[in-house]
Amino acid sequence: MIKRIWDITLTVKDLPKAISFYETILGLQKKYEFSDYVGFDCGGIELGLKTWGEAERPRKGEPAIDFLVDDIDEAFLRLQHYNVKALGPPKTTEWGGRIIQFYDPDEHLLQLVQVIWKDYFKVCTKGK
Repeated sequence: MIKRIWDITLTVKDLPKAISFYETILGLQKKYEFSDYVGFDCGGIELGLKTWGEAERPRKGEPAIDFLVDDIDEAFLRLQHYNVKALGPPKTTEWGGRIIQFYDPDEHLLQLVQVIWKDYFKVCTKGK
């Protein structure tokens, strides 16, 4: 039935501002752009930004889009360089990752995630 996530689409208020954020600050590669939609490649999954529809605030913490990074500390410094206010410094999770949470210009919750694979696999195989 379901093969994989095809894309995630967010409604934004200001498309040029959102494009700049995702392209310049997060470093995503733009695939294409139309007057009311832009698609970015994110490791084979499209992240779409659209201007139609309602931009109602979601429930707290939802949706959260996780972007996998190699070095969470380096990513944190990049966010600081662009004056993106993180919700706190990188924190270690109980499942073997380190995360940073922050908002895009339209207040979508985003997370950068570094998986510490040895810790992740240790937790995943615990009790088996």
